[in-house]
Amino acid sequence: DAGLRASDITEVILVGGQTRMPKVQQAVAEFFGKEPRKDVNPDEAVALGAAIQGGVLAGDVKDVLLLDVTPLSLGIETLGGVFTKIIEKNTTIPTKASQVFSTAEDNQSAVTVHVLQGEREQARYNKSLAKFDLSGIEPAPRGLPQVEVSFDIDANGILHVSAKDKKTNKEQKVEIKAGSGLSDDEIQRMVADAEANREEDKKFHELVQARNQADGLIHATRSAITEHGSKVGGDVIGKVESALADLETAMKGDDKGQIEAKTKALEEAGQSLYAAAAAGEQQSGGNAGGAHASSATPTLV
Repeated sequence: DAGLRASDITEVILVGGQTRMPKVQQAVAEFFGKEPRKDVNPDEAVALGAAIQGGVLAGDVKDVLLLDVTPLSLGIETLGGVFTKIIEKNTTIPTKASQVFSTAEDNQSAVTVHVLQGEREQARYNKSLAKFDLSGIEPAPRGLPQVEVSFDIDANGILHVSAKDKKTNKEQKVEIKAGSGLSDDEIQRMVADAEANREEDKKFHELVQARNQADGLIHATRSAITEHGSKVGGDVIGKVESALADLETAMKGDDKGQIEAKTKALEEAGQSLYAAAAAGEQQSGGNAGGAHASSATPTLV
């Protein structure tokens, strides 16, 4: 996580009674290429650290800064089952972070905020911490509502999550007590699992991005047909409808290349619609504009 190699470490300090074991010390020396320091009592180091932290929390110690960190990333599930991180692993606490999301459907009146902890790109492989709904969103085309999701971890490790509709100011909150319920071994297993599946997760993320882009283009193109279809010939509409059907079929599969190819085909077919509509609008003094895929703002389900 620090971007350092073992050879970059200048000194190694062992903490905890088990580090007295010769085999542990030998393994550490072999890994770092240097002997660990022997002048720090591994038992006293733990007790001293706990005493200092107690003094800091009580307000008696003010000249020492001890930083606690989040053991795993925290975030929410977004469209397509993607885990979108709000607070990255190893962020010092207390900390705050927020991100703006939008809706996935036209006139969507509520969104679900699924809070997760972990390192996998696929939300289903991370630990679920909480789930709540924000309702009362005013009807609007998809992508227009602005929902700000905020994460706030206080000094006691308690996570506060809120979702707020920026237009209506309606808000929902949840509080998640300190401690993830995961042991150190489970945390390490989750980190190792994410590393082992890095390539799989990368392919998953790319596939979801291709699907979301295709879905946005389909939505925009159908809106353009509804608005300008009566101004162009049936052969033009037929070509666009055929390209739409091909892309929708491709999206049911997992072939990213096929989805991207059919997306490009729809974009090209759509150009004839926009051109014909623009020609008709110029004759009548209007403006056909153009259809574009939805904005890059992540969407909630």
